[in-house]
Amino acid sequence: MSDAIETRIKELGYHLPEAPLPAAAYVPYVITGNLIFISGQISKSPGGESVVGKLGADLELEAGQAAARICALNILAQAKAAVGSLDRITRVVRLNGFVNATPDYVDHPKVINGASEFMGEVLGEKGTHSRCALGVSGLPFGVAVEIDAVIEFK
Repeated sequence: MSDAIETRIKELGYHLPEAPLPAAAYVPYVITGNLIFISGQISKSPGGESVVGKLGADLELEAGQAAARICALNILAQAKAAVGSLDRITRVVRLNGFVNATPDYVDHPKVINGASEFMGEVLGEKGTHSRCALGVSGLPFGVAVEIDAVIEFK
């Protein structure tokens, strides 16, 4: 079966990884009705390298946006694992983004735009979503960004 969304990801110069395994006592996603609730995905690339550090101290905005794109790729990998094909996605409903940042950092929305814009590039109108972008004092393994998602599918 052809997967147009995966083809689009490759055209953009990215590779869809295997769905990351949970790092603790939770499941990577839950399906209820036609919604997939995807657990928080961290900025750990398919090769195992993580984008770590705090925005406003260790990392610049562009590094945070790149970390958010990695999270978005991991979200799509989980969606594929959940329903078999990314072409079944009808809408990204919501992204909740968490940015590891210093207390005075204020560009959390710009960081999470890395994921939001990526979803739009890959999925077009189906990638538009509601969103939350929050700054936090720390994230698992010291990563820069974590994002969870709600995705509708057919």
